Amino acid sequence: MSDHGHDVSKDSPSGVSPQDGGARRQFLIRLGIGAGGVAIGAQSVASLRSLVPNVSYDAPTTVKLGNPVDFPDGLKFLPDERLFVFRTGKTFHAISAVCTHLGCTVRAEALSQVQETQVGGQAMRLTHRFNCPCHGSRYNGDGTTISGPAPKALAWYHLSVATDDGQLVVDLAHEVEHDFRLTIA
Repeated sequence: MSDHGHDVSKDSPSGVSPQDGGARRQFLIRLGIGAGGVAIGAQSVASLRSLVPNVSYDAPTTVKLGNPVDFPDGLKFLPDERLFVFRTGKTFHAISAVCTHLGCTVRAEALSQVQETQVGGQAMRLTHRFNCPCHGSRYNGDGTTISGPAPKALAWYHLSVATDDGQLVVDLAHEVEHDFRLTIA
């Protein structure tokens, strides 16, 4: 029994007082609004995430260049990698063809006479020099800057031999000092 002497459950079909029904209604409305807000938020995140690709379109940093026997003595330019690979007998090294000024591809120019020099404490025969066609930077055959707006020397990259098929592999994310050489037995 209630304070007024009558049974509340008989006054309302659900057996709940009108004051309790209003509170329940408010709770359910707030619950519905909250669930709708969470659903809209989750859908917004999913929609925004769909704008970001799941794949990387960056070029791989480790690239197989081919079998060492396919490289002639001297210089070979690999345009896809923008790379010069030098071979002297069984010894290899790789120099970037990307100008350090604004990223143009430099061109190799054969020297009229071979120059003997010391690079990184090792004797080196320079057979080429590099010129940038865009803004005139010039580099020695070891990649050091001679003139022009280029702020630094051309990069040298690490070379190795793939264990699975014996191909030369360059790591374009691993710059090395100018005394680096890969000698294949």
